[in-house]
Amino acid sequence: MSKLLVVEDDPTMCEMLAYNLRREGFDVDTASDGETGMSKANQSDVSMLILDLMLPGIDGLQITRELRQRRSDLIILMLTARSEEAVRIQGFGLGIDDFLAKPFSMGELVARVKALLRRSRLEALRNGAPPELVFGDLKIVARDFRCWVAGTEIDLRPKELTLLATLAAEPGRLFSRAELAEKVWGYDKMTDTRTIDTHIKNLRRKVEQPSEYTYIVTVRGIGYRFRVQPR
Repeated sequence: MSKLLVVEDDPTMCEMLAYNLRREGFDVDTASDGETGMSKANQSDVSMLILDLMLPGIDGLQITRELRQRRSDLIILMLTARSEEAVRIQGFGLGIDDFLAKPFSMGELVARVKALLRRSRLEALRNGAPPELVFGDLKIVARDFRCWVAGTEIDLRPKELTLLATLAAEPGRLFSRAELAEKVWGYDKMTDTRTIDTHIKNLRRKVEQPSEYTYIVTVRGIGYRFRVQPR
């Protein structure tokens, strides 16, 4: 579960933000001033900072400037009533990932948070994966979202490639559907696993049918593992 930190000095707004994000299943902590917010944001379990621009003590831009020296991995969404281009340019230059201008709907906030977390997971896959994964006649270059079978490039959708690379990065490991839902889709809960099963079916059609090997093993009732097996 992603842990979010909301730093907002308006008590009503802070409470509304935390309530709506918790309803979506997020673990949410709050702070009402810049110094407390910066202290909490330095904790390694915080994945994302939802930060008001105007705060008592230290403002949002200064917090970002100092945090980026220690937490390059932290996602920062800044809330601001100011829409001047100069503020946004300065903020992006300091390392803010996105802005959300007040007033906004809670639905828009939740959608923006989920989109930023998805983008972060894709970047982590690109940056954390080996340059190439090669098994049998399969080659995966996760950072470029490209895949080849027997020398021919295969057209995989981003989620298909991410799912395949996740399995192939740890050959032999059994991944439950719940783990794959969290790693690939960013869900801490997935009541309908047909999405995963459909993507596995598509991978078998696109990757295994033209190959001399099979790669994905179904463990009935649990999930999937990656294993290279000649036909």
